[in-house]
Amino acid sequence: MSVARVTEIKASSPKSFEDAIQAGVARASKTLKKVKAAWVQNQEILVDDKGKISEFRVQLKVTFIL
Repeated sequence: MSVARVTEIKASSPKSFEDAIQAGVARASKTLKKVKAAWVQNQEILVDDKGKISEFRVQLKVTFIL
């Protein structure tokens, strides 16, 4: 029997949502052992003064085995 836990993290990238997700999972994997899954709970963007997207942000739920 396995026991899993879910933790919430936020990550960002100037490139894309996908890049922010990959950065978040990579960072979580450095601290948490046995990361098994993640899902995106929320996405948002920041817009600069010129109306262009300056940052992509994601809120992730990461599941790992204890």
